[in-house]
Amino acid sequence: MIRELLRRPEALLGGLLLLLIAGAALLAPVLSPGDPLAIAGRPLVRPFTDPAFPLGTDGLGRDLLAGVIHGARTSAAIGLAAALVAVLAGMLVGTAAGFAGGLVDEALMRVVDAFQIVPGFLLALAFVSVTGPSLAVVAIAIALGAWTGPARLSRSRVLALREADFVAAARVMGMHPAEIALRQVMPLALPPVLAVTAVIVAGAILTESALSFLGLGDPNAVTWGGMIAEGRNQLRSAAYLSIIPGIALVLTVISIYLVGEALTDVLAGKRQS
Repeated sequence: MIRELLRRPEALLGGLLLLLIAGAALLAPVLSPGDPLAIAGRPLVRPFTDPAFPLGTDGLGRDLLAGVIHGARTSAAIGLAAALVAVLAGMLVGTAAGFAGGLVDEALMRVVDAFQIVPGFLLALAFVSVTGPSLAVVAIAIALGAWTGPARLSRSRVLALREADFVAAARVMGMHPAEIALRQVMPLALPPVLAVTAVIVAGAILTESALSFLGLGDPNAVTWGGMIAEGRNQLRSAAYLSIIPGIALVLTVISIYLVGEALTDVLAGKRQS
């Protein structure tokens, strides 16, 4: 699979961008030590005019480069956490529905339909508004609107696997149905779900940025959406305050989509072969 991905130019481009962004997120305390929300210099220093502040400063004198680097850490944490919760919840629900069948399948699928009726962003907006903004709450709120896709994918895969010979052999051996579903069937239903995980991560980063832009992000964390929102009042005089974090957000989402599309194509080719 790795060799197939390396042969695709979109995967290489997206992978290189992701490595740079992930490296910045992981090394944020080293690349930009200290509090990124602290005032570091005089306000509204233009980008590339002061070596101490390569990307300039905002209206309060905070280092814009430090904000972008620490914002990458926040976006990566939110995206990965939301994707993990969504995939785990979706896999459990989809596996239970597909393996049990009957009334259990019908009941769980109606729950999935109920969540799919409400747009994911509106669900996250309502959840954060009620519970209060924090990184953990934002991740759970985003996962509430993202778990239905993995649930449907895993259910369709489990429906094809539950009548397989190895499942019948496990039943004959006396294994509990829950053990068969979780240990034997669910791992085989994981590959198609992994193919959409990149889309979930990218969507989670966009949703988190939108919530922060609306003032519903964690006030104690630097986020790209919050930086864009703070710079919108000075678009005419200092447009770079919103453009620089906006470019970081766009590059991150595009790189994730490129890697995700290449991974989907590779997995689809392997399933057909």
